[in-house]
Amino acid sequence: MTRSNNNRRSVYITAVGLLVLSLGAVFVVRSFGSESGADGFLGGSKSCNDPTQIQLSTTPEMQSSLEAAAKSLASKGGQDGTPCLQFTITAAPSAKVAQDVAKGSDNRPDLWVPDSSLWVAQADDGDSIPKIVVPSIATSPLVLVGRNSNFADTSSWLRSLGTAGVEPALLDPLNTSTGALTLLAIQSERQKTSASDTAVSGLIVPLAQRLGSMAKPYTDVNSLFGRAAADGSQVVVPASEQSFVKYQEGHPDAQLKAVVPATGTLYLDYPIAVTAKSDTDQATSAANALAGEMLSDAYGQARDDAGFRDGSMSALSGGRGVGDASQLSKPTAEAVDKTLLNWTRLSLSTHSLAVIDISGSMGDKVGGKTRMQLTIEAATGGLALFPNSASLGLWTFSTRIGTDGSSDYKELVPIAPLSDRQRQKIVAQLKIQKPVPNGGTGLYDTAIAAVRAVRNQYVSTAVNSILLFTDGKNDDPGSPTLQETVKTLEGMKDPSKPIRIIALGMGPDANPDELRTLAAATGGQSYVARNPSDLRQVFIDALQSR
Repeated sequence: MTRSNNNRRSVYITAVGLLVLSLGAVFVVRSFGSESGADGFLGGSKSCNDPTQIQLSTTPEMQSSLEAAAKSLASKGGQDGTPCLQFTITAAPSAKVAQDVAKGSDNRPDLWVPDSSLWVAQADDGDSIPKIVVPSIATSPLVLVGRNSNFADTSSWLRSLGTAGVEPALLDPLNTSTGALTLLAIQSERQKTSASDTAVSGLIVPLAQRLGSMAKPYTDVNSLFGRAAADGSQVVVPASEQSFVKYQEGHPDAQLKAVVPATGTLYLDYPIAVTAKSDTDQATSAANALAGEMLSDAYGQARDDAGFRDGSMSALSGGRGVGDASQLSKPTAEAVDKTLLNWTRLSLSTHSLAVIDISGSMGDKVGGKTRMQLTIEAATGGLALFPNSASLGLWTFSTRIGTDGSSDYKELVPIAPLSDRQRQKIVAQLKIQKPVPNGGTGLYDTAIAAVRAVRNQYVSTAVNSILLFTDGKNDDPGSPTLQETVKTLEGMKDPSKPIRIIALGMGPDANPDELRTLAAATGGQSYVARNPSDLRQVFIDALQSR
């Protein structure tokens, strides 16, 4: 459709859109329409001398279906009131189109068929959001794909993906609908399961740390299906039923099955949205005509053969796919924004310094273990939550343990990327630590020194923080007061280079008020584990507060 070349002002995508990374794509363009003298491929009616030109963008898996519908529509152009239309159909990932539209790109189409309506709100160019004129021309439920042995518990998304030994392999949630819908399904099903924040973060935080920090996030579902099908694989892939059905057709011997958790699922809904900036009435008319063709009885078999369900989400024929599947509540635009922003925050790289209390009181027992043993177990277990792309260093602190004989802290392992060698260094140092007899808790001086050290090595592309483990409160008589320490920490703050203290109190003598005050002075958080069983969750909470 011919459009004016009005200058588009610079705009920003929504908060989530800013975080979406550009995806490379192969753009395949074909035209289907009605024009005088067109060959049989284009169809055409002699009464259609000047067809309306429509630029349409859709996802790669939907392109051939829309091409077939456009060809069928072209053959009827000018007959019985059928409009004369010529479609140029382009394939591109939905997240990429949303970003282009939001930025006012010249690649903006007239019509857009994303795989999920969740992307439409992300295509806000500052003037308007694309209008959905056809809610759905096809559907496909989100399913879990893997070997049968990996589906011991499918009572919910949370339990299916959180089962011990299962390795969830999500497509990039910031750029793919199935990845985003997986996170949203875990939240949406809470209306049925009443799962706690603790349970959800216990799955999402390690997952974001592992997957979100990858140099190249997963974007190829067929490649993941191949990994999931390997002998002994524990990989489980959230994917569309349509992609699974087509993979099965090409790989009939693959030992894979698809399931939907008992709580239900979310659906890819393939709406048609008007993205044209002018002549929107013509675009709307074209959308309705194309939808009429796609939703006609004559086209139903072709849609089913392509692996798509109808708008009523009826099961595929021939026993393919997962059969009847109940639907979870559709997430709101606000829920989508919040979920994707949370994933982005959690998956940011880490540049941290772990600071471990080794004062004399760490030798006291809690149950059958000393506080030192419990702290080292927490730090070692927490280390496993960090991906190799994170950077971590290690200090210990107690009064006058520094190499100069006066400072209250000692550097054991400098901050560096968590290679296997770096992990070994940190674990080896943790294992040999012993409480310092009669050593005091030089908490305040250490907190100030740790912030200075991280600031001197600040990494702008990472979350910079201090993980401060202690069993008590400051008892160094030569240190500044709490108020003086807070004043010093607040004076060191730089909004452009935030460095947060995450204070982790261990045992019954940890002073929550003191730790909260220290952490708050840097914009951080504090947590106290009263029981050994709380340690892993405390560490996850610390990562959650980034």
